[in-house]
Amino acid sequence: MTAFRNRRALLRALALLPAAPLIRPALAAMEAGTLGTARPFDFERLRQRARALAAAPARPSPEKVPELLDRIDYDTYQKIAFRSGNALWAESDTPVAFFHLGRYAKQPVAVHVVEDGVARRVHYAPGYFDTAATGLSEQLPDDLGFAGFRVLNADGETDWLAFQGASYFRSAGPLGQYGLSARGIAVDTAVPGTTESFPRFTAFWLEQPSDGSAIRIHALLEGEHVTGAYRFDCARGDAITMDVRAELFQRRAVTRLGIAPLTSMYWYSETNHRTGDDWRPEIHDSDGLALWTGAGERIWRPLNNPPHVQTTSYVDDNPRGFGLLQRDRDFDHYQDDGVFYDRRPGVWIEPRGDWGRGEVQLVELPTDDEIHDNIVAYWVPDADAEAGREWRFDYRLHWVADEPHPPSVARVRATRIGRAGVPGQHEARDPDGRKFVIDFAGGPLADMAQRYDLTVAVEASRGEITNPYALRIVGTDHWRAAFDLSVAGSEPVDLRCHVHDGKRTLTETWLYQYFPRAWGPSV
Repeated sequence: MTAFRNRRALLRALALLPAAPLIRPALAAMEAGTLGTARPFDFERLRQRARALAAAPARPSPEKVPELLDRIDYDTYQKIAFRSGNALWAESDTPVAFFHLGRYAKQPVAVHVVEDGVARRVHYAPGYFDTAATGLSEQLPDDLGFAGFRVLNADGETDWLAFQGASYFRSAGPLGQYGLSARGIAVDTAVPGTTESFPRFTAFWLEQPSDGSAIRIHALLEGEHVTGAYRFDCARGDAITMDVRAELFQRRAVTRLGIAPLTSMYWYSETNHRTGDDWRPEIHDSDGLALWTGAGERIWRPLNNPPHVQTTSYVDDNPRGFGLLQRDRDFDHYQDDGVFYDRRPGVWIEPRGDWGRGEVQLVELPTDDEIHDNIVAYWVPDADAEAGREWRFDYRLHWVADEPHPPSVARVRATRIGRAGVPGQHEARDPDGRKFVIDFAGGPLADMAQRYDLTVAVEASRGEITNPYALRIVGTDHWRAAFDLSVAGSEPVDLRCHVHDGKRTLTETWLYQYFPRAWGPSV
């Protein structure tokens, strides 16, 4: 598991790198690279190329001057400025700037521009970047290459979409703050005894479509076990959406193939705040996994910082959607005016077409710092990922402040855990007891007057549930469900809860995995 953790930490560092600053040169494009030979291009050609690659042995990805690039660490990277006048489509609403190679991204990617079915490669040239402040300008080769690219806003200064590192990409979302990342594919994530594989987007083809999309991105995926052809139709509105077509070709068998993977960070929140050694009240990019099952059930699973690597599976048939979300948007709950966790986007995955049977898997790793991505979620199809298999998945990614298809029932707003019993009473405490308090808001509960006959339906994989109740929180339109759990031992407990009135379900289903040893006994 060490390689898994180290690789994820490396990619987290890459995501945290600042985009190369933009500078406006005195002479626009004075040293920009040239475009290569014109070649016909369309998605079918890309698909056939990916299929042909899968039939041949994998080739190692080359690195140019790795020792030199290793000297471009975080601080040095900040001294590299992209010359904005050299941006692709510099005068349009979607100019594209490029990422420089460095310690955390040593393998170059090929970038092409597509117009009228013809592609031309964008050749690297030193003039794209101002590297004078690094002291390395004379040592960098003239054909170094790009680490990736980012799509700028029309102002040419800020960006909203970036592709860089393995098959990772991310968007700043509607609130303008980067957070979690998406990936093209996940291979053998957290499989015991197996090292996770990270296929790469090795080449991109960019075009400005006429169908209203902001930008269309084609990408070639290459990896030891799988190759693929991807198309991303990206658009901006109240949310940022990406319509994805992914065609995958299995080069070698794998144990676990993760479709539409998301990668995030969760250290602590109001749920487990005592495990966070920091002055800020909460630190997380996402606070929960939301599920909309094929049967129509709405589920909220608060994220965990477990004592050991934990993989949880949610079996489904043709899911309607799932995603890692940041529901808590209150600045006072974070008190961070540097990286603004309250503005981090959520990502909702909306499958298109028939995805069949499979399962959403949630992987949670222990962490003691915000620098590590420790949360992964993806879809695993119910079919063997064997050599020679071909797959196609279509889906839409929504980069959002709030989920795009909110449930009609009340949603979970907070989860808190404390000692069992009645607060303020000097009674004997159950040493194995814990109280769980879940706040709900919206749906049919929003306008419901206080009443005392609602049912809190709770299930536990082990232990005893007592004192379940639900009440409206005085002075608010929120409702609170609470119950006590008494459980001995250290094995995790799977909990399930929802509120109903005997005739209808009033809330989404709350799922949680409780680790007794992580909390210790009640006193």
